[in-house]
Amino acid sequence: MTHAIDTARASWPDGVPDWVAALARACDDSSQSAVARRLGRSQALISQVIRGKYPGNLTAVEEAVRGAFMGATVECPALGTMPSNVCQAWRHRARDFGNSNPLRVTMFRACNRCPRNARGGRE
Repeated sequence: MTHAIDTARASWPDGVPDWVAALARACDDSSQSAVARRLGRSQALISQVIRGKYPGNLTAVEEAVRGAFMGATVECPALGTMPSNVCQAWRHRARDFGNSNPLRVTMFRACNRCPRNARGGRE
């Protein structure tokens, strides 16, 4: 059985970025499926990142991994300190207005005024 961290080491010849190593270790500790669910991403995306083949925005994936698995936090003007992946999810939800509950309205307003929101939270 090949471990995800071994795959990452073989796929990133100039050195595995710390966040990709954290992603691979998380997959080894549980499963790629569980990691994908936790990040709100697909299993294919996780595999492509570990293999160094993902053609999309690695910055958005890195932010999610750092928040979910490396303890990265941001200061939210509405909710205070939160993991960066949670901030990213709120920014994504703030693309569309939803008045289903007061928190959603608050976060819609806060996220759309936030300097971290470069129009969308999940590129």
